[in-house]
Amino acid sequence: MKYEKINLEDYFQTGEGGTALTYNHKDGNTLAKLFMPGVAAETAEREFHINQVVYESGLPTPKPIRLITDGTRYGTEYELILNKRSYTRIISQEPDKLEPLSKRFAVLARQIHQTPADTDKLPDMRELVRAELLKFDTLPIEYRDRMLAFLDSCPAPKTCLHGDLHIGNIITDGQRDLWIDVGDFAWGAPEWDLGMIYQTTHYLSPERTQSIFHLDTETYRRHWDYFAPAYYGTDNPEELAAKERSLYPYIATKLAYIIGKLGHGAKGVSDRVLHMFGLFLGM
Repeated sequence: MKYEKINLEDYFQTGEGGTALTYNHKDGNTLAKLFMPGVAAETAEREFHINQVVYESGLPTPKPIRLITDGTRYGTEYELILNKRSYTRIISQEPDKLEPLSKRFAVLARQIHQTPADTDKLPDMRELVRAELLKFDTLPIEYRDRMLAFLDSCPAPKTCLHGDLHIGNIITDGQRDLWIDVGDFAWGAPEWDLGMIYQTTHYLSPERTQSIFHLDTETYRRHWDYFAPAYYGTDNPEELAAKERSLYPYIATKLAYIIGKLGHGAKGVSDRVLHMFGLFLGM
């Protein structure tokens, strides 16, 4: 696919995520997202295609404009939503908004998970994960076999998934709520998305939590405490604990997918990550 080269002197950095940096154009009309060096161009191409599918489906998301490169990194340019803030930014600046925005986020997440997916245009999340697992040569075979067996058995309703669901990936201009970073949009069980929220709220390091979500770990964990009852429709502790346990295999398998997709799988697996795999796989 064709990439148009941009001059970063025409932009200024506005954000930093786990895999990419964002820049606003000085004309105030567009936003550029560039993946970190080493992330394959195909990642940007896939994200651009999926963004087009999501935008054309009518789900609220900024319009994708073009594929771009600065000569080293690859990414996509989008329409800029004026006066926008992510939910994480709002909560970091207005802590009293944590509870209402967490509950609002639960409503919006359920809307995605209740939306029928166009399975001809969107990928099956199980197959995205399977492809990375099969390339993950340094993953211990006992973990990979357990994950592949799980993929063979897990349900796959034909409903939408965000793929990278968290409160940093929803923005508002005060009138509209829009989903961003939809490059992993897919179809399948909502647990793939819910596991992402649970894992980041409970197991991300304080440094990563602050860097990505602009929140301290205690505040971000309380986000789950408000989100989960609103999403699941119960505040019964035993029911919620059972829901959390059901997420464990999704968390382990999705974590392996993320590591593999970022190209880190070929470099080996750290002891900390192996511990997490074992924890969530019950090994």
